[in-house]
Amino acid sequence: MSKPVPYLSDEAIERDAAALLAEFAQSRGVTVKPPIPVEDIVEKHLKLRFEFDDTHKLFGSPRDPECDVDILGAIFFDEARIVIDESLDPEENPAKEGRFRFTLVHEGGGHWRLHRHLFAKDPTQAALFGGPAPPSIVCRSSQAKERVEWQADFYASCLLMPRKLIFETWRERFGTTAPFIFEINKFNPTFARRRSNWIQISKAFETTPDTLKEPDYPGRIGRPQR
Repeated sequence: MSKPVPYLSDEAIERDAAALLAEFAQSRGVTVKPPIPVEDIVEKHLKLRFEFDDTHKLFGSPRDPECDVDILGAIFFDEARIVIDESLDPEENPAKEGRFRFTLVHEGGGHWRLHRHLFAKDPTQAALFGGPAPPSIVCRSSQAKERVEWQADFYASCLLMPRKLIFETWRERFGTTAPFIFEINKFNPTFARRRSNWIQISKAFETTPDTLKEPDYPGRIGRPQR
C-alpha cells in the first residue's frame, strides 16, 4: 500500500505540468514542440538520473506470471534517482519507447514535482544495520488506481500531451478547435470517411487567443496510460 497523499485537482496538476514545460523552455532557451523532450527535462532540468534494472529482482518481488512487469519504476527522492524496469529500455525494446517515456515522466515529473515534499527524509527508514534506504515510492501496475499513482499518471499525461499543443495541432489540421465525432456505418463497421458523416460539435470548445475553455460535457481529451 502506497503512502496516502492529499487531494489535488486536475487543474492544479495540469498547471504544474505546464509550468514545468515553461521552466524548461526558458532555462534552455528553446521552444517546446512534440515529441516532448522528456529525457532532457528529467536529466538536464530537474537534475535527476535514471537507470534500468530488473526491478522485481532489485526489490525482492517475484514476477507474477499473469502480470509480467508489475514494478515499472521507482524513485529515490533523497538520491534524486529513478530506476525503471529493464524491459522498458527503448534501446533494447524499441516497441516499449512509449511506455518508457510515460514511466520516466511519471516518476521524474509526477512524483518528483507533486510528492517529494511529502516524503521528507526519515532516519528510521534506513536499514537497521546501515544498509541503503528503500525507495521513496515503488510504482506497481497493480496499484495504479491509488491516488498517489493516479496523480503521477495524470501529471505524465499532461506533460506528454500539453493541452495547448494539442489544440494547436488540431487547429492546424482542421482549421478549428471544435472536435469531430465519426459516425460508424451500421452496415460496414468502419469509420465513415465522408465529411458529410461527421458530426461537428461547434460549441463544444470556446476559444479566444489567450484562453481555452473545456467543453461542458462528460469526458476529456484522451491521454496515454501507463
